[in-house]
Amino acid sequence: MTNKIQKITPNLWFDSQAEHAAKYYVSIFENSRIDGIKYYGKEGYEIHGQEEGTVITVDFQLEGQNFVALNGGPHFKFNEAISFIVNCASQEEVDYYWDNLSEGGDEQAQQCGWLKDKFGVSWQIVPTVLTEMLNDPDPEKAGRVMSAMLQMKKINIKELKEAKGE
Repeated sequence: MTNKIQKITPNLWFDSQAEHAAKYYVSIFENSRIDGIKYYGKEGYEIHGQEEGTVITVDFQLEGQNFVALNGGPHFKFNEAISFIVNCASQEEVDYYWDNLSEGGDEQAQQCGWLKDKFGVSWQIVPTVLTEMLNDPDPEKAGRVMSAMLQMKKINIKELKEAKGE
């Protein structure tokens, strides 16, 4: 039996925290797992400079989405140009992901449902009802929802509904 290879897989570059980050994310998301850990060998040391036996990559899944975490050294850092959207069905779900992913992260980077976790990865914690409200056929209602959302850090569904007039 062969494993089906996902067409596009996000590859997250860490300095040396790939295994720690993958285990952290797997602990937060249900239906998630570590699929494999690969280690640097003695080959290529003159290029990568990593000690033999050091983790090079961690293959993991979050809610069925494959990811790779790479220990590539301090050459690159995460920024807000790439983020992962977590669609949430309820305020409880928004609160859960926000609280867990923002723990130890950059509080200055929190706005409109966006947060940066302790590894510098950006996430958008979005209640699915937000998209529905922003697509309301009444542009005034949609505008009030947008204005309310722009004032929030963590999205609050009750406040969005109040802004819409529900």
